[in-house]
Amino acid sequence: MRKAPTIMHLDMDAFYASAEQASKPSLRGKAVVVGGLGPRGVVATASYEARVFGVRSAMPMAQARRLAPNAAYLVPRFALYRSVSEQVMGLLQALSPLVEPLSLDEAFVDLEAAGAAWDRDSARRVGERLRVEIRAVTGLTGSVGLAASKMLAKIASEEAKPDGLVMVEPGTERALLGPMPVRTLPGVGPATGDHLRRAGITSVDELAEAGEDELVRLLGKAHGHGLYAMALALDDRPVVAERETKSVSVEDTYDVDIHDRVRVATEVRRLADRCVGRLRGAGLSGRTIVLKVRRYDFSTLTRSETLRGPTDDPAVVREAAGRLLDSVDTTGGVRLLGVGVTGLADYTQEDLFAQAAGERAVLEAEEEPEAPVAREEPAQERRWPSGHDVRHAVFGHGWVQGSGLGRVTVRFETPGSPPGRVRTFRTDDPELEPAEPLPLVSAVPLPPSGPRDPGEGEDEGDAGGQASSAPAIFPKSRSGKEGGAAPSSP
Repeated sequence: MRKAPTIMHLDMDAFYASAEQASKPSLRGKAVVVGGLGPRGVVATASYEARVFGVRSAMPMAQARRLAPNAAYLVPRFALYRSVSEQVMGLLQALSPLVEPLSLDEAFVDLEAAGAAWDRDSARRVGERLRVEIRAVTGLTGSVGLAASKMLAKIASEEAKPDGLVMVEPGTERALLGPMPVRTLPGVGPATGDHLRRAGITSVDELAEAGEDELVRLLGKAHGHGLYAMALALDDRPVVAERETKSVSVEDTYDVDIHDRVRVATEVRRLADRCVGRLRGAGLSGRTIVLKVRRYDFSTLTRSETLRGPTDDPAVVREAAGRLLDSVDTTGGVRLLGVGVTGLADYTQEDLFAQAAGERAVLEAEEEPEAPVAREEPAQERRWPSGHDVRHAVFGHGWVQGSGLGRVTVRFETPGSPPGRVRTFRTDDPELEPAEPLPLVSAVPLPPSGPRDPGEGEDEGDAGGQASSAPAIFPKSRSGKEGGAAPSSP
């Protein structure tokens, strides 16, 4: 354990939802929920305004709609989130060579590694300066925890939310942890928490008082030892700059169970291609192909096949995934499919059998006297996901508020504009096209999205008039927290 609070944990505040509010002036200060919008979708992130109604991450979207029926429900825009994350991680890497990202919106930083901080005062200065830089570069807010260990730094950032900084002074860790619920500690999920509660253990103090032997008896040797050490605030894990990738996978959950075996096979091939795309993007290959199938009754089956050598060939992965599918009974329907690759390496070893099979397929195609006549497929209606960016030839940049029945409703506004006007078009309007997200903070003021009518931003969809064109900054209560009491999760 260190003698100075020089391990930092940064956690962006309600990251996806805050990014959406920053890019959409009409949503600032309002309830926003980001996630899958289908019947089986779940909440990825909810804004603090939505959390007032009880909406939380990982909640079924149907439940969220019941709790906050008037919130804005948006499909995630991961291209935007990744670009903002890269800006934030760049600021962290300027502080230290030891940055350990945990996700797009949080990371540990070892401030001692490059001499950025060496005691409590220097660590606090670095943390406060980082928060200012994040707001200036991204328009968003982040919460900072500083402590002598990773566990305490992460707990401190939770206490700092939203938009705050909490430092745990060395020597005060036990006093801070003691009254906290056992679920505060990493690795204590709902099942472990319930098990401890039935044993009369609900706080970290009670966990420490129970003793190591009792925790080993209740939870097993590894978990019991680890949990007892955490209850005593002991954590000497270092900040690790690079984590070894152990697998690459993709999966999809379907709004309606898939019963058609041909459709299931088509989906598996599509997922295999997406998986290989991620594999190649990371410069990796793998030996073991994994198929995941969740059936109509929520039973989940996993099948795997190990090849003779690592590959990043999409044909090889498709064929292996198809063989694995042949061994799975999908009678009754499939609600989730996934394809993954493990046994990763940074080189490939060509599969000679697969290569020969590919050559035979080419020869057979060349010998075929005449290609079959392609059947005309009915034109499919263009999809316009809620919250995604569009551009109109006349009205400029906007975002999709909703679509259906052959119509799409768009609000025309940009991160630097006032709330914009809502207009409705046919889904096949040739002047309306998907667009890339705009930067949340622009060095040059963006021009208006397009022609504006008198009284623009006062239509029935604006619910409350004009909002500031500045990046999203949430109002603070006297305590310095957004909207009063700080929520329990980011």
